[in-house]
Amino acid sequence: MTATRAGEIKIVVVLALGFGLVGVDRFLISTLFPVIARDLHLDYGDIGTITGVLAIAWGLAALLMGNLADRIGRRRVLVGSLILFSLLIGASGLATGLMGLLFVRVFMGVADGAFTPASISATIEASPAERHGRNIGMQQMTLTLFGLGFCPLLVGELLHLLNWRWVFAIFIIPGLLLAWATWRLVPTTAVAAVEDVLRSPLHDWQAVLGYRNIRVLMACMLCWLTCLVTTSAFMPSYLLDHLKLSFGAMGMVMSAIGFGAAAGTLFLPWLSDFFGRTTIMLFAALGAGLSLAWLNSLGAVPIKLFAALFAVHFFNNALITLTVGPVCSETVPSKLMATASGMVIAAGELFGGGLAPIVAGEVADNFGIAHLLWLPMAAMGLGFILCMLVRETHTPPPLTVDRELWIPLP
Repeated sequence: MTATRAGEIKIVVVLALGFGLVGVDRFLISTLFPVIARDLHLDYGDIGTITGVLAIAWGLAALLMGNLADRIGRRRVLVGSLILFSLLIGASGLATGLMGLLFVRVFMGVADGAFTPASISATIEASPAERHGRNIGMQQMTLTLFGLGFCPLLVGELLHLLNWRWVFAIFIIPGLLLAWATWRLVPTTAVAAVEDVLRSPLHDWQAVLGYRNIRVLMACMLCWLTCLVTTSAFMPSYLLDHLKLSFGAMGMVMSAIGFGAAAGTLFLPWLSDFFGRTTIMLFAALGAGLSLAWLNSLGAVPIKLFAALFAVHFFNNALITLTVGPVCSETVPSKLMATASGMVIAAGELFGGGLAPIVAGEVADNFGIAHLLWLPMAAMGLGFILCMLVRETHTPPPLTVDRELWIPLP
C-alpha cells in the first residue's frame, strides 16, 4: 500500500539520505586509495581485492537480507544496517595493513548489502505506480552523488588538513542520526502471516527465479556493476599513473562519476515512466558503450575526461537503477520485491562487483593500467544484447503530464 503524498516524500528523502551514506561508505576509500596504498604498501592487485571483497559481501548480504526484509519487515533491516555501517566506516581508519582493511570492508559490505534491497522495496511500497521510476531514481541517485560526486571533492580538501585515517571518522555521527530518522519516519510493514514469516528462503528464491525477467536482469546487473566498480576503483590510479594528472585534477575528473551517475539515475528512470522501461534501457546501454569508447581515446585533458566519465555513468547508473528497482519490482508479487531485488543485486555484486575488479587489478599489474577500460567496454556490449531480452513491465500512460508529476499543464 502506498503512503500519503506527504508520507511518500518523507520516506523517499530519508531513504535517499541513507543510500547516500551507503555511497560514502562504499566509495570514500576509492579516492583515498592512492594515499592509502603508499602508506600501507599496497599494489593494484590489493586495491582490486579490497574492492572485490566488499562487493562479494554486499551481494551475499543482499541475497539473504533482502529475503529477510520481505519476511520480518523493511524497517528493522534498514535501521540495523545503518547503525552497523556507521560504526564500521570509522573502523576503516584503524587498519594497519591489507588484512585489516579486508576484515573491515567485508563487514561493511554486509551492512551495505542489507540496506540496499530493503530500501528499494520500501521506496516502491511508498510510491504509486506512475511514480515508481521517478521516486526510485531520486532514492538511488544519492549513492553516487554523495559517494562519487561530493566525496572526491571533499577528500581533496580534507587531506590538506587531516590524515586519511581521520577522514573516515567524520561520517559516523551522520549515520547514527539517519538510523534514528529511519526508525521514526519509515513505517513498519504490516505483520506478515505466520506462514510467510516461516517460509523457506530457498522456496522464495526458487519462486523468483521462475520469472524470466529476473534471470535476464541478474546477467544485466553483472555488466552494469563491472562498469561501475572497475572504473570507480581504478580510475584514480589510471588518471594519476597513466595520464599523469595532478591529485587535484584527478579529484575533479573523478567527481564526474558521481555527478553523471546522479543525473542519469534521476532523469532516465523518470523518463521510463513515460516511454517504458526497455526502451530507456536499450538507449542507456548504447550510450554507456559509446561513452566508454570515447573515454578510452582521450589523453590528459581534464575537461574532456570529466565530460566522458560523466556520460559513462549518466547512462550506466540509470541502467543499475532500472534493473534493481522498477523492472525487478514490477516483475514479481509485492511480497517478494526485496527478495527479487536482493537476488539481482547479488548476481551483479558477486560477479561484476566482486570478481571484475580482482581481474582488472591483475590485468593492470601484468599488462598495464592503460588497458583498464577494455573490460567495462566488453561488459556493456553484452549488456546491450541482454536488454533486448527484457520483457516490458510498465505500460506508459498517454503523453499528457499533470501537476502530480511537477510539470504544469498549459
